[in-house]
Amino acid sequence: MTHPVVHTWRLLKWGRTLARHGALRGIERDPLTPPRVRRLMRLARFGARVPKQPNYSEAFQAIGPAAIKLGQSLATRPDLVGEHAAQDLLRLQDALPPAPFELIRHSIEESLGKPIEALFESIDPEPVGAASIAQVHKAVTLDGRTVAVKVLRPGIEEEFAEALETYEWAAAQAEAIGGELARLRPRLVIATFRQWTLRELDLRREAASASELAEAMEAEPGYHVPSIDWQRTARRVMTLEWLDGIKLSKREDLIAAGHDPKAIAGRLVRAFLRQAISEGFFHADLHQGNLFVLPNGDIGAIDFGIMGRINRQARVWLAEILYGLLTANYRRVAEIHFEAQYVPAHHNVDEFTTALRAVGEPIRGLPVKDVSIGQMLDGLFAITRDFDMQTQPHLLLLQKTMVMVEGVAHSLDPDINMWETSGPFVQEWMRTELGPEAAVADRLIMDFRTLRRLPDLIRRIEAEFPPLGAAPPSPPLKEIEVIRIGGGWRYAVVAVLAAAAGAAAMFFLG
Repeated sequence: MTHPVVHTWRLLKWGRTLARHGALRGIERDPLTPPRVRRLMRLARFGARVPKQPNYSEAFQAIGPAAIKLGQSLATRPDLVGEHAAQDLLRLQDALPPAPFELIRHSIEESLGKPIEALFESIDPEPVGAASIAQVHKAVTLDGRTVAVKVLRPGIEEEFAEALETYEWAAAQAEAIGGELARLRPRLVIATFRQWTLRELDLRREAASASELAEAMEAEPGYHVPSIDWQRTARRVMTLEWLDGIKLSKREDLIAAGHDPKAIAGRLVRAFLRQAISEGFFHADLHQGNLFVLPNGDIGAIDFGIMGRINRQARVWLAEILYGLLTANYRRVAEIHFEAQYVPAHHNVDEFTTALRAVGEPIRGLPVKDVSIGQMLDGLFAITRDFDMQTQPHLLLLQKTMVMVEGVAHSLDPDINMWETSGPFVQEWMRTELGPEAAVADRLIMDFRTLRRLPDLIRRIEAEFPPLGAAPPSPPLKEIEVIRIGGGWRYAVVAVLAAAAGAAAMFFLG
């Protein structure tokens, strides 16, 4: 176990870097920041030339790969780091110098157990992309298929293990302070970050996520997930189908190639809704760098390291919340928050209804195309502090992805009507999930599962209450009134009865 002094030294170095980029200014100025933490912030920036405008993304890039991934995680927490910081952290590009190809070659051969010549006909030593955790090389297999080979950076596991241990230690110290820091649950933030990181550090899990998403999206035309080459995939190496396409960020190139940006934007929104609402399993890193338009017009997605999951009940609640805000049914939206235990029970549902009205009414007079999902959800986050709402990581990840998809769609089609595009899909899903047919089907399924459990229940009852044995049943005992004797008399009676029982035993055994 790492000594606290080591954790403290690492935090001091990282804090100094953050301070030099002005990234601690928001924490220092927040009136809810505990005085001890504020003093540490001042100490960290002592003697440093702090810029007027904080540059959060550059600060995390300067610290290193683990901090870059943490910054991407914090970009999903505007309630924790603030809206400005969250937007700035979304700019993290993972643009790092690549590792030497000789090290990459050794890693491929060691992971797959074969010389590289026995795996690929050719492989480009220059990577097409170098990120914080891995880099990607274009290659051709022995049977002539063009593939992308993703390889973890050498030593990245050890570097992340050290950083994660310090992050967890720091989060525990912060949460122990209590107050606002405890409500924001920094330990849960780091635990969620650890889950994401462990998935990304095992490329077999990323490959499995891609395979699962491909199966889930078979019902949605126009969205392509590259196939996995499982024979050339291991923990540190993943080989998948190469996608030739145009990035969604290059709108002019898309138009020049004959693609319709408006149709692409609508297809992207529907694909995300299919993942998040219908399947409950969604690609949570849908920025423009991970999305391509293929020659046939399909959208191709890559980089499945960060995936989100939402269970059916949470999806139903989320759909009702969004629908309730748009229809001004604030009372029902408030009730859902209490049913889901997002708001502690000691708060007043009527007061929360009024707070929701303050979020919903400003958007009701706007044209539908001007209603921003991001702005609406940001408004919801703004009232969490007043009602002691603890953060829900699965919903925060969804919120971040929704805002990201909205931004990509608007970059393709500035006039896109997000609600008209998503409305039919959401309404149909709500009808099938919340309508009378769904209620009957759910009840039938529940009753059938109960009937299936009956035999096991009966067996467990019999095990607890076995049938009578060979001994004859005891005769009925006559009801005799028991005299309540207090004090020392109770012990005298017990002693007399014990002596009588002993005498009787001697007589029968005598």
